[in-house]
Amino acid sequence: MPLSSLPAVSFDVERVLRLARETFDIEAKALLALKDRQGDSFAQAVKAMLQCNGRVVVMGMGKSGHVGRKVAATLASTGTPALFVHPAEASHGDLGMVTTGDVVLAISNSGESDELAAILPALKRLGVTLVAMTGRPDSSLASHADITLNSAVDQEACPLNLAPTTSTIAQMAVGDALAVALLDARGFREEDFARSHPGGSLGRKLLTHVRDVMRSGDEVPRVPPATPFVEMMREMTRKGLGATAIAGERGEVLGIFTDGDLRRLIEQGRDLRALTASDVMHPHPRLVRVDALAVDAADLMELHRITSVLVVDGTGLLVGALNFNDLMRAKVI
Repeated sequence: MPLSSLPAVSFDVERVLRLARETFDIEAKALLALKDRQGDSFAQAVKAMLQCNGRVVVMGMGKSGHVGRKVAATLASTGTPALFVHPAEASHGDLGMVTTGDVVLAISNSGESDELAAILPALKRLGVTLVAMTGRPDSSLASHADITLNSAVDQEACPLNLAPTTSTIAQMAVGDALAVALLDARGFREEDFARSHPGGSLGRKLLTHVRDVMRSGDEVPRVPPATPFVEMMREMTRKGLGATAIAGERGEVLGIFTDGDLRRLIEQGRDLRALTASDVMHPHPRLVRVDALAVDAADLMELHRITSVLVVDGTGLLVGALNFNDLMRAKVI
């Protein structure tokens, strides 16, 4: 039908907002009702996935398939190895991705998906544990399952009660509940989450150590305490850190001198040429261990309002230096 012959559509702002609010109400009510639908079977599903020697293989068709991909991704990122296998593709070779030690989480609101039904016998022959997530506990899928999770809803948010809306929200919520229960049972921590998200901001904060971003070797400005003031300033200029360490023969940190200290000396009108590094250094400077998290170094600098910090090893010897710009380049802050 050409566009010119389509009937004009009236736009009613009040109706649009009313439908939006009704959608939120319907879906929120359905989510709260899910609490009473979860019982021993939910605990059994968590236990099966926790004890699984393989992976959790999530399957689903249509909108349930889209939900399944998200559930698999959430499980995998929170410590439970998981992947999504499309049921239709499974009938044409992808079933080879499923092994005997796996747990299969099959998602279908009706529980009567033809593509899932076609591979149920093969899954049973493999001996996998089959967990069904369905809105109909009396469905064909549920009757073949070892464990059934009830994701039933009273109505879809769709005004026609046809398009999967509330039912997919319910499936997503049950999947999230599984992931949360599993990560808690595994003792999954922030550090573990960071390892599976190394490219994210949390990963950088929890996985980046001072040793990964600090300046080391010849890049570290350092002078002995007897160094003339002019030579000390040359060292600071060469290294471009805005500060220099004053270190003893073994590498022990005796003090630090910064650009801010230089400005204060100039304001005092002192004869800088007659001074040595030991005359102007700040003794007992703030230090950070080489094995500390870079974010801890950032917190130290912010707390004491400094822009540079010296890095020491476990014995207290100077091994590096770090400033605020180094942390910003590493996207730690």
